[in-house]
Amino acid sequence: MDGRRSSARIASQEKSSPTSSQSKSSPAAGSKRKGEAGSSPTAKRGRKSSKKEQITLEETVDPNKSEHKATEEKPDEDMEETKTEDITNGKVNDQSKDENDDEDTKEADAAKSSDQPAPSGNSDATSTDKQESTSADVAKSDTAVEPTEREEETPSSILEKGIIYFFFRGRVGIDHPSDPTEIARSYFVLRPLPHGAKLTDGPIGDAGNSRLLALPKKVLPKSPRDRFMSFVEKAQTSFNDLKESFLAPSDYETKTAGTRHTPAATPIAEGIYAITSTGRESHLAYIITIPNELSEVQTDIGLRERGSFVVSLRNPQYEAPAAAQLPQKPDFPKDMLDEFRALRWMPLQAKHLNFANAQFLLIGESGGQLGKAVEEQPEDQQDPTKEKPEEELEKLEHEDEIRVKHLKGDDAVFADLGLDAKDYPKLQTTW
Repeated sequence: MDGRRSSARIASQEKSSPTSSQSKSSPAAGSKRKGEAGSSPTAKRGRKSSKKEQITLEETVDPNKSEHKATEEKPDEDMEETKTEDITNGKVNDQSKDENDDEDTKEADAAKSSDQPAPSGNSDATSTDKQESTSADVAKSDTAVEPTEREEETPSSILEKGIIYFFFRGRVGIDHPSDPTEIARSYFVLRPLPHGAKLTDGPIGDAGNSRLLALPKKVLPKSPRDRFMSFVEKAQTSFNDLKESFLAPSDYETKTAGTRHTPAATPIAEGIYAITSTGRESHLAYIITIPNELSEVQTDIGLRERGSFVVSLRNPQYEAPAAAQLPQKPDFPKDMLDEFRALRWMPLQAKHLNFANAQFLLIGESGGQLGKAVEEQPEDQQDPTKEKPEEELEKLEHEDEIRVKHLKGDDAVFADLGLDAKDYPKLQTTW
Protein backbone atom coordinates (compact mmCIF):
# COMPACT_ATOMS: atom_id res chain seq x y z
CA MET A 1 0.00 0.00 0.00
CA ASP A 2 1.64 3.27 -1.08
CA GLY A 3 1.04 6.96 -0.68
CA ARG A 4 -0.20 7.21 2.89
CA ARG A 5 -0.67 10.74 4.22
CA SER A 6 1.70 12.19 6.77
CA SER A 7 0.33 13.87 9.87
CA ALA A 8 1.60 17.23 8.63
CA ARG A 9 -0.37 16.80 5.40
CA ILE A 10 -3.47 15.98 7.44
CA ALA A 11 -3.14 19.25 9.39
CA SER A 12 -2.55 21.15 6.17
CA GLN A 13 -5.63 19.64 4.55
CA GLU A 14 -7.79 20.59 7.52
CA LYS A 15 -6.80 24.25 7.14
CA SER A 16 -6.88 24.50 3.37
CA SER A 17 -9.52 22.08 2.10
CA PRO A 18 -11.39 19.99 4.67
CA THR A 19 -13.38 18.23 1.99
CA SER A 20 -10.44 17.08 -0.09
CA SER A 21 -9.83 13.39 -0.50
CA GLN A 22 -6.94 11.27 -1.55
CA SER A 23 -7.25 7.85 -3.13
CA LYS A 24 -5.08 4.95 -2.16
CA SER A 25 -4.01 1.85 -4.04
CA SER A 26 -5.50 -1.38 -2.87
CA PRO A 27 -3.68 -4.29 -1.32
CA ALA A 28 -4.30 -7.66 -2.83
CA ALA A 29 -6.87 -8.68 -0.24
CA GLY A 30 -8.94 -5.49 -0.21
CA SER A 31 -8.90 -1.69 -0.36
CA LYS A 32 -7.95 0.69 2.42
CA ARG A 33 -9.80 3.95 2.16
CA LYS A 34 -7.85 7.13 2.90
CA GLY A 35 -10.22 10.00 2.26
CA GLU A 36 -12.90 12.29 3.53
CA ALA A 37 -15.34 11.53 6.31
CA GLY A 38 -18.22 11.17 3.92
CA SER A 39 -16.70 8.40 1.80
CA SER A 40 -18.39 5.07 2.11
CA PRO A 41 -16.55 1.84 2.93
CA THR A 42 -16.47 -1.12 0.62
CA ALA A 43 -19.74 -2.77 -0.28
CA LYS A 44 -20.72 -6.15 1.09
CA ARG A 45 -19.80 -9.17 -0.89
CA GLY A 46 -22.29 -11.13 -2.92
CA ARG A 47 -20.20 -14.17 -3.57
CA LYS A 48 -18.89 -17.24 -1.87
CA SER A 49 -15.20 -18.02 -1.92
CA SER A 50 -13.87 -21.50 -1.89
CA LYS A 51 -12.03 -22.20 1.35
CA LYS A 52 -8.30 -22.73 1.04
CA GLU A 53 -6.64 -25.61 2.73
CA GLN A 54 -5.58 -24.43 6.17
CA ILE A 55 -2.08 -24.91 7.51
CA THR A 56 -2.02 -26.31 11.01
CA LEU A 57 -0.46 -24.54 14.00
CA GLU A 58 2.26 -27.18 14.10
CA GLU A 59 3.17 -26.47 10.51
CA THR A 60 3.28 -22.74 11.23
CA VAL A 61 5.63 -23.25 14.16
CA ASP A 62 7.89 -25.41 11.98
CA PRO A 63 7.87 -23.82 8.49
CA ASN A 64 9.71 -26.78 6.93
CA LYS A 65 6.57 -28.84 7.34
CA SER A 66 4.37 -26.47 5.36
CA GLU A 67 5.92 -27.49 2.02
CA HIS A 68 5.92 -31.22 2.61
CA LYS A 69 2.81 -32.15 4.50
CA ALA A 70 2.82 -35.52 6.23
CA THR A 71 0.36 -38.07 4.95
CA GLU A 72 -0.74 -38.90 8.46
CA GLU A 73 -1.32 -36.38 11.24
CA LYS A 74 0.04 -36.91 14.73
CA PRO A 75 -2.34 -36.77 17.66
CA ASP A 76 -2.65 -33.33 19.26
CA GLU A 77 -0.58 -34.44 22.26
CA ASP A 78 2.36 -35.39 20.06
CA MET A 79 2.05 -32.19 18.11
CA GLU A 80 2.16 -30.07 21.24
CA GLU A 81 5.16 -31.93 22.68
CA THR A 82 7.10 -31.49 19.43
CA LYS A 83 6.27 -27.82 19.22
CA THR A 84 7.18 -27.13 22.83
CA GLU A 85 10.56 -28.84 22.40
CA ASP A 86 11.15 -26.76 19.27
CA ILE A 87 10.28 -23.56 21.11
CA THR A 88 12.44 -24.43 24.11
CA ASN A 89 15.47 -25.09 21.92
CA GLY A 90 14.81 -22.25 19.50
CA LYS A 91 13.68 -18.66 19.65
CA VAL A 92 12.70 -18.59 23.29
CA ASN A 93 16.28 -19.37 24.28
CA ASP A 94 17.42 -16.54 22.02
CA GLN A 95 15.01 -14.32 23.86
CA SER A 96 16.74 -15.00 27.17
CA LYS A 97 19.93 -13.36 25.92
CA ASP A 98 18.05 -10.11 25.38
CA GLU A 99 16.17 -10.37 28.66
CA ASN A 100 19.31 -10.88 30.72
CA ASP A 101 21.64 -8.40 29.05
CA ASP A 102 20.48 -5.39 31.04
CA GLU A 103 20.46 -5.98 34.81
CA ASP A 104 19.48 -2.39 35.51
CA THR A 105 16.31 -2.80 33.46
CA LYS A 106 15.42 -6.02 35.27
CA GLU A 107 15.97 -4.30 38.61
CA ALA A 108 13.70 -1.44 37.55
CA ASP A 109 11.00 -3.87 36.44
CA ALA A 110 11.28 -5.76 39.72
CA ALA A 111 10.93 -2.53 41.69
CA LYS A 112 7.76 -1.69 39.81
CA SER A 113 6.22 -5.17 39.94
CA SER A 114 6.70 -5.43 43.69
CA ASP A 115 4.12 -2.68 44.13
CA GLN A 116 1.53 -4.39 41.96
CA PRO A 117 -1.27 -6.53 43.48
CA ALA A 118 -1.56 -10.16 42.46
CA PRO A 119 -3.99 -10.86 39.59
CA SER A 120 -7.52 -11.70 40.58
CA GLY A 121 -8.96 -15.15 40.07
CA ASN A 122 -12.27 -14.08 38.59
CA SER A 123 -13.93 -16.51 36.23
CA ASP A 124 -14.31 -15.75 32.56
CA ALA A 125 -18.00 -15.00 33.08
CA THR A 126 -17.17 -12.40 35.71
CA SER A 127 -14.50 -10.82 33.52
CA THR A 128 -16.88 -10.68 30.56
CA ASP A 129 -19.63 -9.12 32.66
CA LYS A 130 -17.20 -6.50 33.92
CA GLN A 131 -16.02 -5.69 30.42
CA GLU A 132 -19.55 -5.38 29.03
CA SER A 133 -20.62 -3.25 31.98
CA THR A 134 -17.70 -0.82 31.72
CA SER A 135 -18.05 -0.62 27.95
CA ALA A 136 -21.72 0.27 28.35
CA ASP A 137 -20.87 2.97 30.91
CA VAL A 138 -18.27 4.50 28.63
CA ALA A 139 -20.65 4.37 25.67
CA LYS A 140 -22.99 6.68 27.57
CA SER A 141 -20.23 9.25 28.19
CA ASP A 142 -18.10 11.34 25.86
CA THR A 143 -16.52 8.66 23.70
CA ALA A 144 -16.08 7.80 20.05
CA VAL A 145 -17.59 4.32 20.52
CA GLU A 146 -21.08 3.40 19.34
CA PRO A 147 -21.28 -0.10 20.89
CA THR A 148 -23.92 -1.94 18.84
CA GLU A 149 -24.04 -0.14 15.50
CA ARG A 150 -22.65 -3.09 13.49
CA GLU A 151 -23.55 -6.07 15.65
CA GLU A 152 -25.40 -7.90 12.87
CA GLU A 153 -22.68 -7.36 10.26
CA THR A 154 -19.62 -8.31 12.32
CA PRO A 155 -18.48 -11.86 11.38
CA SER A 156 -18.32 -14.57 14.03
CA SER A 157 -14.64 -15.27 13.29
CA ILE A 158 -13.76 -11.93 14.93
CA LEU A 159 -13.48 -12.82 18.61
CA GLU A 160 -12.52 -9.29 19.63
CA LYS A 161 -11.68 -6.00 17.95
CA GLY A 162 -10.38 -2.70 19.24
CA ILE A 163 -7.65 -0.06 19.22
CA ILE A 164 -3.97 -1.02 19.49
CA TYR A 165 -1.07 1.20 20.58
CA PHE A 166 2.61 0.27 20.15
CA PHE A 167 5.34 1.55 22.49
CA PHE A 168 8.93 0.90 23.41
CA ARG A 169 11.03 1.97 26.39
CA GLY A 170 14.71 2.82 26.20
CA ARG A 171 17.27 1.16 28.40
CA VAL A 172 17.95 2.62 31.80
CA GLY A 173 19.41 6.08 31.33
CA ILE A 174 18.66 6.19 27.57
CA ASP A 175 15.74 8.54 26.90
CA HIS A 176 16.21 8.55 23.12
CA PRO A 177 17.32 5.17 21.70
CA SER A 178 19.35 5.40 18.50
CA ASP A 179 18.61 1.83 17.35
CA PRO A 180 16.79 -1.31 18.59
CA THR A 181 19.77 -2.42 20.68
CA GLU A 182 19.12 0.53 23.02
CA ILE A 183 15.53 -0.56 23.64
CA ALA A 184 14.85 -2.31 26.93
CA ARG A 185 11.51 -3.78 25.90
CA SER A 186 8.64 -3.24 23.44
CA TYR A 187 4.96 -3.22 24.37
CA PHE A 188 1.52 -2.99 22.88
CA VAL A 189 -1.71 -1.91 24.54
CA LEU A 190 -5.04 -3.40 23.50
CA ARG A 191 -8.18 -1.35 24.15
CA PRO A 192 -11.10 -3.74 23.36
CA LEU A 193 -14.32 -2.45 21.81
CA PRO A 194 -17.78 -4.06 21.90
CA HIS A 195 -18.17 -6.72 19.19
CA GLY A 196 -20.52 -4.64 17.05
CA ALA A 197 -18.94 -1.25 17.73
CA LYS A 198 -18.57 1.61 15.28
CA LEU A 199 -16.18 4.56 15.78
CA THR A 200 -17.18 8.21 15.54
CA ASP A 201 -15.38 11.44 16.50
CA GLY A 202 -13.50 12.01 19.73
CA PRO A 203 -11.14 10.20 22.11
CA ILE A 204 -11.72 6.49 22.45
CA GLY A 205 -12.72 6.70 26.12
CA ASP A 206 -11.50 4.63 29.04
CA ALA A 207 -13.53 1.48 29.77
CA GLY A 208 -11.02 0.15 32.32
CA ASN A 209 -10.58 -3.00 30.21
CA SER A 210 -7.22 -2.35 28.53
CA ARG A 211 -4.29 -4.80 28.57
CA LEU A 212 -0.59 -4.06 28.57
CA LEU A 213 1.28 -6.80 26.69
CA ALA A 214 5.07 -7.05 26.93
CA LEU A 215 7.42 -8.26 24.21
CA PRO A 216 10.81 -9.05 25.82
CA LYS A 217 12.32 -9.79 22.41
CA LYS A 218 11.96 -6.05 21.62
CA VAL A 219 10.93 -6.64 18.01
CA LEU A 220 7.92 -8.32 16.46
CA PRO A 221 8.19 -11.59 14.54
CA LYS A 222 8.64 -10.95 10.82
CA SER A 223 8.36 -14.46 9.35
CA PRO A 224 6.98 -17.90 10.27
CA ARG A 225 10.45 -18.80 11.55
CA ASP A 226 10.17 -16.13 14.26
CA ARG A 227 8.40 -17.38 17.40
CA PHE A 228 8.57 -14.92 20.29
CA MET A 229 7.10 -15.35 23.74
CA SER A 230 5.02 -12.47 25.12
CA PHE A 231 2.99 -12.03 28.27
CA VAL A 232 0.23 -9.95 29.85
CA GLU A 233 1.89 -7.43 32.16
CA LYS A 234 -1.37 -5.71 33.15
CA ALA A 235 -4.95 -6.90 32.60
CA GLN A 236 -8.29 -5.08 32.93
CA THR A 237 -6.48 -1.83 33.59
CA SER A 238 -7.41 1.83 33.15
CA PHE A 239 -5.63 4.50 31.15
CA ASN A 240 -4.89 6.34 34.38
CA ASP A 241 -3.17 3.25 35.80
CA LEU A 242 -1.15 2.89 32.59
CA LYS A 243 -0.16 6.54 32.86
CA GLU A 244 1.09 6.20 36.43
CA SER A 245 2.69 2.74 36.36
CA PHE A 246 3.82 2.29 32.76
CA LEU A 247 3.96 5.39 30.58
CA ALA A 248 5.60 7.82 32.98
CA PRO A 249 9.37 7.94 33.63
CA SER A 250 10.71 7.00 37.05
CA ASP A 251 13.84 7.10 39.17
CA TYR A 252 14.93 4.44 41.63
CA GLU A 253 17.86 3.76 43.92
CA THR A 254 20.39 0.93 43.58
CA LYS A 255 23.06 -0.15 46.05
CA THR A 256 25.86 -0.06 43.51
CA ALA A 257 25.00 2.72 41.04
CA GLY A 258 22.92 5.12 43.10
CA THR A 259 19.94 6.80 41.43
CA ARG A 260 18.95 5.28 38.11
CA HIS A 261 16.52 6.75 35.57
CA THR A 262 13.91 4.72 33.68
CA PRO A 263 12.75 6.73 30.64
CA ALA A 264 9.13 7.28 29.67
CA ALA A 265 7.50 4.89 27.21
CA THR A 266 7.67 6.18 23.63
CA PRO A 267 4.69 5.72 21.28
CA ILE A 268 5.54 4.45 17.79
CA ALA A 269 2.17 3.54 16.24
CA GLU A 270 -1.60 3.36 16.66
CA GLY A 271 -4.21 1.44 14.74
CA ILE A 272 -6.98 -1.12 14.97
CA TYR A 273 -6.72 -4.83 15.76
CA ALA A 274 -8.76 -8.00 15.81
CA ILE A 275 -8.29 -11.38 17.47
CA THR A 276 -9.72 -13.87 14.99
CA SER A 277 -10.26 -17.61 14.86
CA THR A 278 -9.96 -19.97 11.91
CA GLY A 279 -11.01 -22.96 13.98
CA ARG A 280 -7.66 -24.64 14.58
CA GLU A 281 -5.66 -21.41 14.98
CA SER A 282 -6.10 -17.94 16.44
CA HIS A 283 -4.59 -14.79 14.96
CA LEU A 284 -3.85 -11.23 16.02
CA ALA A 285 -4.33 -8.94 13.02
CA TYR A 286 -3.75 -5.18 12.86
CA ILE A 287 -3.91 -2.21 10.48
CA ILE A 288 -1.82 0.87 11.31
CA THR A 289 -3.53 4.28 11.27
CA ILE A 290 -0.69 6.49 12.53
CA PRO A 291 1.92 7.27 11.46
CA ASN A 292 0.47 7.55 7.98
CA GLU A 293 3.76 6.48 6.44
CA LEU A 294 5.86 3.94 8.29
CA SER A 295 9.47 4.98 8.78
CA GLU A 296 12.66 3.30 9.98
CA VAL A 297 11.58 2.96 13.62
CA GLN A 298 8.41 1.08 12.72
CA THR A 299 10.08 -1.19 10.18
CA ASP A 300 13.00 -1.96 12.51
CA ILE A 301 10.55 -2.97 15.24
CA GLY A 302 8.78 -5.24 12.73
CA LEU A 303 5.60 -3.28 12.05
CA ARG A 304 3.91 -3.22 8.66
CA GLU A 305 0.99 -1.16 7.42
CA ARG A 306 -1.09 -4.29 7.96
CA GLY A 307 0.00 -7.59 9.42
CA SER A 308 -0.90 -10.57 11.57
CA PHE A 309 0.51 -13.26 13.85
CA VAL A 310 -0.56 -16.72 14.89
CA VAL A 311 -1.13 -16.57 18.66
CA SER A 312 -0.99 -19.62 20.97
CA LEU A 313 -1.57 -19.65 24.73
CA ARG A 314 0.90 -21.51 26.95
CA ASN A 315 -0.49 -23.96 29.53
CA PRO A 316 0.72 -22.68 32.93
CA GLN A 317 0.32 -26.17 34.43
CA TYR A 318 3.57 -27.12 32.70
CA GLU A 319 6.87 -25.57 33.73
CA ALA A 320 8.03 -22.89 31.33
CA PRO A 321 11.53 -23.00 29.85
CA ALA A 322 14.01 -21.30 32.18
CA ALA A 323 14.39 -18.37 29.80
CA ALA A 324 10.65 -17.70 29.74
CA GLN A 325 9.64 -18.14 33.39
CA LEU A 326 7.71 -15.39 35.18
CA PRO A 327 7.64 -14.79 38.95
CA GLN A 328 3.94 -15.69 39.06
CA LYS A 329 1.60 -17.82 36.99
CA PRO A 330 -1.71 -16.53 35.63
CA ASP A 331 -4.59 -17.17 38.02
CA PHE A 332 -6.73 -19.00 35.46
CA PRO A 333 -9.94 -20.53 36.87
CA LYS A 334 -10.30 -24.33 36.75
CA ASP A 335 -12.70 -24.36 33.80
CA MET A 336 -10.19 -22.38 31.75
CA LEU A 337 -7.37 -24.77 32.67
CA ASP A 338 -9.58 -27.71 31.70
CA GLU A 339 -9.82 -26.31 28.17
CA PHE A 340 -6.17 -27.24 27.59
CA ARG A 341 -7.05 -30.96 27.86
CA ALA A 342 -3.49 -31.62 29.13
CA LEU A 343 -2.01 -29.96 26.00
CA ARG A 344 0.87 -27.54 26.39
CA TRP A 345 -0.55 -24.99 23.94
CA MET A 346 -3.94 -24.00 22.58
CA PRO A 347 -5.34 -21.23 20.35
CA LEU A 348 -5.55 -17.94 22.22
CA GLN A 349 -8.96 -16.47 23.03
CA ALA A 350 -9.59 -12.88 24.06
CA LYS A 351 -10.68 -13.93 27.57
CA HIS A 352 -7.20 -15.33 28.29
CA LEU A 353 -5.73 -11.83 28.07
CA ASN A 354 -7.81 -10.76 31.08
CA PHE A 355 -5.28 -12.44 33.39
CA ALA A 356 -1.92 -10.94 34.28
CA ASN A 357 1.09 -13.20 33.57
CA ALA A 358 -0.71 -15.17 30.86
CA GLN A 359 1.98 -16.18 28.36
CA PHE A 360 1.40 -16.54 24.65
CA LEU A 361 3.50 -17.19 21.58
CA LEU A 362 3.57 -14.77 18.63
CA ILE A 363 4.40 -16.54 15.37
CA GLY A 364 5.13 -14.39 12.33
CA GLU A 365 3.12 -14.68 9.14
CA SER A 366 4.68 -13.86 5.80
CA GLY A 367 3.39 -11.55 3.11
CA GLY A 368 2.82 -8.28 4.96
CA GLN A 369 -0.94 -8.70 4.67
CA LEU A 370 -3.72 -10.01 6.91
CA GLY A 371 -3.63 -13.45 5.25
CA LYS A 372 -5.26 -16.31 7.11
CA ALA A 373 -6.32 -14.02 9.94
CA VAL A 374 -9.22 -12.78 7.82
CA GLU A 375 -10.33 -16.04 6.23
CA GLU A 376 -14.11 -16.20 6.04
CA GLN A 377 -15.70 -19.04 8.00
CA PRO A 378 -18.35 -21.35 6.44
CA GLU A 379 -21.15 -20.19 8.75
CA ASP A 380 -20.52 -16.56 7.79
CA GLN A 381 -20.34 -17.38 4.08
CA GLN A 382 -23.88 -18.69 4.32
CA ASP A 383 -25.16 -15.57 6.12
CA PRO A 384 -25.73 -12.65 3.70
CA THR A 385 -25.83 -10.13 6.57
CA LYS A 386 -22.22 -10.80 7.58
CA GLU A 387 -19.29 -8.75 6.34
CA LYS A 388 -16.08 -10.41 5.33
CA PRO A 389 -13.57 -10.16 8.20
CA GLU A 390 -11.19 -7.99 6.16
CA GLU A 391 -14.01 -5.64 5.18
CA GLU A 392 -14.97 -5.20 8.82
CA LEU A 393 -11.38 -4.38 9.79
CA GLU A 394 -11.06 -1.91 6.93
CA LYS A 395 -14.27 -0.17 7.97
CA LEU A 396 -13.00 0.12 11.53
CA GLU A 397 -9.64 1.49 10.35
CA HIS A 398 -11.38 3.98 8.07
CA GLU A 399 -13.43 5.24 11.01
CA ASP A 400 -10.30 5.40 13.17
CA GLU A 401 -8.49 7.40 10.49
CA ILE A 402 -11.24 10.04 10.48
CA ARG A 403 -11.30 10.07 14.28
CA VAL A 404 -7.51 10.50 14.46
CA LYS A 405 -7.56 13.29 11.87
CA HIS A 406 -9.92 15.30 14.05
CA LEU A 407 -7.64 14.70 17.06
CA LYS A 408 -4.65 16.32 15.30
CA GLY A 409 -2.99 13.24 13.88
CA ASP A 410 -0.16 11.80 15.96
CA ASP A 411 -1.43 13.57 19.08
CA ALA A 412 -4.44 11.19 19.06
CA VAL A 413 -2.43 8.71 21.14
CA PHE A 414 -2.12 11.26 23.93
CA ALA A 415 -5.73 12.41 23.57
CA ASP A 416 -6.97 8.82 23.87
CA LEU A 417 -4.86 8.07 26.94
CA GLY A 418 -5.66 11.37 28.63
CA LEU A 419 -2.04 12.59 28.53
CA ASP A 420 -0.51 16.01 28.03
CA ALA A 421 1.58 15.56 24.88
CA LYS A 422 4.28 17.98 26.07
CA ASP A 423 5.08 15.71 29.03
CA TYR A 424 5.88 12.65 26.92
CA PRO A 425 8.06 11.72 23.93
CA LYS A 426 6.45 12.43 20.58
CA LEU A 427 5.44 9.54 18.35
CA GLN A 428 8.84 8.43 17.06
CA THR A 429 9.52 7.60 13.41
CA THR A 430 13.31 8.07 13.16
CA TRP A 431 16.19 7.05 15.42
